[in-house]
Amino acid sequence: MSVEGKIKEAAGFVKEELNEHGKSPESQERAQEGRDLRNEGRIEDGKAPKTAEPGTEDPE
Repeated sequence: MSVEGKIKEAAGFVKEELNEHGKSPESQERAQEGRDLRNEGRIEDGKAPKTAEPGTEDPE
């Protein structure tokens, strides 16, 4: 597990959480950027990317 991967995953999670409930296209785009960053960090750490809709998966 790399420190960089953990940081990317955490930063992506925060960015997604801050923007996922916004109705504007800009908010939705930023939320998707957060998901992409989180998944990039997960892949770097050897974990599977999250593919389900936000809020529908069981907590890890």
